[in-house]
Amino acid sequence: MEVHTLMRISNELDSSEVAGLCFLCRDVVSKKDLEGISDAKDVFYRLEEKRLLENCDFLAQLLKTIRRADLLSLLETNRQCTEETDAKPILSSYRVMLYNLYDDIEEKDLKRIKFSLKDKIGQRQLEECKTALDVFVEMEKVALLSKMCLEELHSILQMVNEKLAVKVQKYINEEPLQQQQSPSPAGSIMDYQNADNLPLVSVSDTQPSYDRGHISYDAETNKSNFPSDEYYAMNHNPHGLCVIINNEEFSGPELRKRSGTQVDEKALWSVFSELGFTVKVYSNLTAEEIRKTLITIAARNFSDEDAVVVCLLSHGENNSVFGTDIKEVSIRELTRPFTSGRAPTLAGKPKLFFIQACQGGGYQKGSLPCPQKPREGGEDKSSRLEEDAGPIYCETVPSDADFLLGMATVPECKSFRNTSTGSIYIQELCKQLRLSAKSPCEEDILSILTRVNREVSRGVYLKHKQMPQPKYTLTKKLVLKFVNAGRMQLS
Repeated sequence: MEVHTLMRISNELDSSEVAGLCFLCRDVVSKKDLEGISDAKDVFYRLEEKRLLENCDFLAQLLKTIRRADLLSLLETNRQCTEETDAKPILSSYRVMLYNLYDDIEEKDLKRIKFSLKDKIGQRQLEECKTALDVFVEMEKVALLSKMCLEELHSILQMVNEKLAVKVQKYINEEPLQQQQSPSPAGSIMDYQNADNLPLVSVSDTQPSYDRGHISYDAETNKSNFPSDEYYAMNHNPHGLCVIINNEEFSGPELRKRSGTQVDEKALWSVFSELGFTVKVYSNLTAEEIRKTLITIAARNFSDEDAVVVCLLSHGENNSVFGTDIKEVSIRELTRPFTSGRAPTLAGKPKLFFIQACQGGGYQKGSLPCPQKPREGGEDKSSRLEEDAGPIYCETVPSDADFLLGMATVPECKSFRNTSTGSIYIQELCKQLRLSAKSPCEEDILSILTRVNREVSRGVYLKHKQMPQPKYTLTKKLVLKFVNAGRMQLS
């Protein structure tokens, strides 16, 4: 954003409004960096460091929240601004709720709130609290207040001002719906598959057992003592959310049922649970449901999480994947909600996307030194091989940093799925993630994907080859190890 625009906005804000900006930004800028700030220019500088002012969305929501919508006209004249999208909230709803409370708290209410906290917060700290925002910050410091802990505040407000307590209760009632909302698994969605009746081939003879009732973990959470400028921090438990969108049934005859995809779902759930992620599964989503689901997930507060993983299993066509209604969702639409401007609490954190779908209708050829000999004895497993056909001439990963896009195949080519053992790419991905997680070596995700490329490219599927393709803008090494907890949510 242009400097002169930020300067003009800064000159219009008084000290109380600057304090409001600092409070609202506490989830995206470190508390230490916000200490002692009295000038809005310093806030904007911190936000620019986090790449949150690359467009107008975040600043526009800040100005609306502190009741300075009159300054939005200055943003409209900024040439770098992009159109704001109401469907992509950025500010923490928790902080917005607290700011709205602060706006309604009168001086007499503030005194009673401080009196109620005198035995829980030091007297000196309370005396230095000039506003309700200051009180909220002190409550957060002593763990009396957080997004998941609002009982103390609600209890105090019930004694001080019942109307204020009602606002907190309303937030408590509504927030789970905003954070966990998931579309119903309606209809069929597809990722284009050619109806040429080519079955799928087997991928792997060694299949792990996926028991959703019990998981054994091989190691404790990796606290990683690596230099912070070389490795992504993976210190939270759980590390974050892993979303699996699994489209098996489709509404039209153009796309066949993706038999075997449930095996991929189980494999992904098992390995990412053991890697310390909370796994949420969505089945058979339409194109619009895919978009809304990812927008809702990206709007979460990821401050206490290390990463996000999105796995999409479907048919594909021309830079897109299909919903069960045979409508397309572009790869760009999948990743855009998670860019730093729209998901600020994910700025600087790895965002992993794994997509099992074809990128085109072509086949990859292989150069062999001599004709392959038929396998002696046993079932011809190629009779069960299918294609997740349809091109996804995969767009490049968004220019924003810290994305990894793992595609099952290169542009213009098909990928293969075994109707009984799952897809070639996903099964090999899970196998290599598991091997690396158990290894004493600290192997990063790109080394793992290189091995996936090598192992998948060695196979022959329906007399053809398959070559996965990772694309990334990661800025550090990402190491994933098994931890001692994993959870799953079904939608």
